[in-house]
Amino acid sequence: MKSRIRRTFAPMQHSDTIVALATAQGISAIAVIRLSGPDAIELVQRAFRGKDLREQPSHTIHFGTIVDGDRTIDEVLVSIFQGSRSFTKEPSVEISCPGSPVIAKEIIKVLLKQGARLAEPGEFTKRAFLHGRFDLAQAEAVADLIHAETDNARQAALNQMRGGFSKEIAHLREELIHFASLIELELDFGEEDVEFAKRDDLRQLIERIQSYLRALIQSFDHGNVIKNGVPTVIAGKPNAGKSTLLNALLNEEKAIVSDIPGTTRDAIEDEMILGGINFRFIDTAGLRETQDVIEAMGVERTRDRMKKASIILYLIDLSTATRKSIEEEETTLKALGIPYLKVGNKIDKADPALVETLRAHDFTFISAADKTNMQGLKDRLLDLFKIRTVTTGDVLVTNLRHYQNLLQTNEALTRVLDSMDNNITGDFLAMDIRQALHYLGEITGSITTEDLLDNIFSKFCIGK
Repeated sequence: MKSRIRRTFAPMQHSDTIVALATAQGISAIAVIRLSGPDAIELVQRAFRGKDLREQPSHTIHFGTIVDGDRTIDEVLVSIFQGSRSFTKEPSVEISCPGSPVIAKEIIKVLLKQGARLAEPGEFTKRAFLHGRFDLAQAEAVADLIHAETDNARQAALNQMRGGFSKEIAHLREELIHFASLIELELDFGEEDVEFAKRDDLRQLIERIQSYLRALIQSFDHGNVIKNGVPTVIAGKPNAGKSTLLNALLNEEKAIVSDIPGTTRDAIEDEMILGGINFRFIDTAGLRETQDVIEAMGVERTRDRMKKASIILYLIDLSTATRKSIEEEETTLKALGIPYLKVGNKIDKADPALVETLRAHDFTFISAADKTNMQGLKDRLLDLFKIRTVTTGDVLVTNLRHYQNLLQTNEALTRVLDSMDNNITGDFLAMDIRQALHYLGEITGSITTEDLLDNIFSKFCIGK
């Protein structure tokens, strides 16, 4: 009997050799050029003057020169990685050369002439996955580790790359596969009315798996903040002090400050790490009705940015505001459904009676111009996005693709429970269990498609 549950994507073998710059573009002390493929060592040897690289053991470094015919390009160090002992599990070479972009480009041109081709984005990591170096979730963690901007993001990516998350998913799949196989067996003996998969045991398993899935799903809010940071829009009416606040938060003159209303047209943004979280502050055009076509476009962009924000710092100019105008602005804010902080600016110019009235309405009072209570504002932000320190071994969902697959898995398992409650036949149970297995398998790549892989690895940098 053939199992109906199978891997839909088989590892492929590559016959070509790829090359790319592995270090960042631009001038640096050293540049590293990476090759991978069956002919990687042979291709480099054709342009290398020094030891015969083909006779050297793996994980050794050799000094020599790269030449193009009779022309010497430069001196280099060549690192050799043999077969299964390399990152991609195929012959690989890394060439360290002076960090001049011209030199790196010339070396790559020589290697292309020798038969290599330019690597696609993420192709080195994709080959490592296809050759079984790690699973898909771990491969994605490589990109997360490269782009980590905080220590928490680095640790979360490192945990995923080490396989903790993958092991949990693989364990869940194994338990489900066992029951799915028994139900499939029942279908093969359908006329004999036998029950190999005990429904009470299946229910207990699904409820236990769903309990774990819910914990993973709930961790995404926390993980998403750690990985992607917090888009924080600074909004308010013209001259409320938005650009001044941005400059005060960043402690630099990032935005132009003027008493003329409508100065800010395009959004201006920069990032700042607070309490281990990367906040992306976005200064926007002042909200008002205007006949100026360019300013109106800026106002519309402000509204779009507010809808996409994780939180809005809404500034109110206390030197001109009234209780009625504040209530009107807050009504508009509430309609967006986005978390916001009410920030009363220009506290030094405010009517004391108005300030006293607003104290009971959850305002944070500042003076952006002289940086009064900047720390208080930062503390309020951090109160809204409390995160715990990520430690070794923590399993945390930071990837939107994984989050969506976990939701779909949970929904499929809920359908299995509903089917059992309604005495639905085994073929429907098997179909929903197969769906759950499919979604879990897509996370680690045990079930995947070429289109999915292309989509994932296209977001990597070229040399990785």
